[in-house]
Amino acid sequence: MEVKRICIYPKDVERITGKSSRSGRRLLAQVRVHYQKNEKQLVTLDEFCNYTGINIEQVKRYITG
Repeated sequence: MEVKRICIYPKDVERITGKSSRSGRRLLAQVRVHYQKNEKQLVTLDEFCNYTGINIEQVKRYITG
């Protein structure tokens, strides 16, 4: 399956980690702070993977669309 997007959303984080939607939003907020983004900016797959240490190929398996 080919991933056709570069941004990651709380629902994706929820699928990847098995945690709640709230935890997914919190983790994405932490990534934004780490990369000095404002709250409206999106988090990319690369940023998420670099921050969490999860291999991007593993993450792509859980991303839909």
